[in-house]
Amino acid sequence: MKNVKCCRCVKCGKEHAAKPDVTTCDCGGILDVIYDYDYIKTIFDKNTLKHRAEPTMWRFRELLPIEEDTVPKGLRVGMSPLYEVPNIAADLGIQKLYIKDDGVNPTASLKDRASAMAVTKACEAGYDTIACSSTGNAASSLAGNAAKAGLKTYIFVPSRAPKGKIAQLMMFGANLTAVDGSYEETFELSKAAIDKYGWYNRNAAINPYLGEGKKTVAHEMIEQLGFHAPDFVAVSVGDGCTVAGVYKGLYDMYMVGLIDRIPRIISVQAEGCCPINTAVMTDTPWRPQEENTYADSIAVGVPRNPDKAISAIKNSGGICVNVTDDEIREAQKYLARNAGVFGEPAGVTATAGLMKLSREGRLPHDATVVSIVTGNGLKDIDSAIQSAGEPVHCKNDLAEFEAKFGL
Repeated sequence: MKNVKCCRCVKCGKEHAAKPDVTTCDCGGILDVIYDYDYIKTIFDKNTLKHRAEPTMWRFRELLPIEEDTVPKGLRVGMSPLYEVPNIAADLGIQKLYIKDDGVNPTASLKDRASAMAVTKACEAGYDTIACSSTGNAASSLAGNAAKAGLKTYIFVPSRAPKGKIAQLMMFGANLTAVDGSYEETFELSKAAIDKYGWYNRNAAINPYLGEGKKTVAHEMIEQLGFHAPDFVAVSVGDGCTVAGVYKGLYDMYMVGLIDRIPRIISVQAEGCCPINTAVMTDTPWRPQEENTYADSIAVGVPRNPDKAISAIKNSGGICVNVTDDEIREAQKYLARNAGVFGEPAGVTATAGLMKLSREGRLPHDATVVSIVTGNGLKDIDSAIQSAGEPVHCKNDLAEFEAKFGL
């Protein structure tokens, strides 16, 4: 890969060859893919994208760690819509708000970007089996992308995972284990099995290439905004991999000269599980927390990518905000009814954070903001019904219908 220099440990700085199955450093630190931006600038610019018709994440392949002759074998992922929502911007008291709806990806979450990359790298390395642990979305995205590529999957989820995600996994033919325990326990079991059987590891904080897939959501939003950087990008945060990926994508676009500054990250976590935000806000090392939120996709008490996440927030001059489950429910209904975007609880947590910052007067009135919706609401129907309520029941009687709706 001419565009990639190496994979560098974020803890000790040791450099490793960018092999397709590279994982963590000898010291236990996670790795970051280091690019040759000077070289990339000679082969990639705005004109490259202008003449590239492919409407997927792979349109940014010069900024991705794949071989020049690699043909991605996963699902059609990426180029999700970016909606401008002036009515919500007015409510928040800001100049412009855009919603990046990644719930329209093939398995209905942003995690498809990471899984498409994982499947591609597994094929480059010659593996026939790929595995991961997940709170749900990464698992279903892996199962779908692996099915398309003809790979076998072994997947581990906490037994609390919503039925919508379980249904996807079973339909995609995954070898699924629902672990009676926390996400931390689920991760440890997956690690033990992967180490023993030598499967390709899709766990995002173990595999440095996963964040490189996730970062394409930032590449896309910058292209969709006409290469004008927003002031803020709001991200729901769980294990830290997505927020780290978003920052990396923004950093890429800055380093190749397609934007003139890096937007500030707004890191939003649930109050019941916010180890990364707590570390940033108190300027102390992160510590494990209980997984006490109904937003299952970000209920990660022991984040696996805290170093990159904390660096992303700090390096961007970012803001941290924690929201209650009630505030997440409010945002879920508000976003659906005012923008037509139906996100799952974790998917709308970023928007919940913006709503809270607005109430507290912490958003500049002249700001342009992008809020990423990371997963579709159909992933967790039970939570949606709890938030929105049940339908009105009525017999085949017009008078009864009119009475119930006050018509």
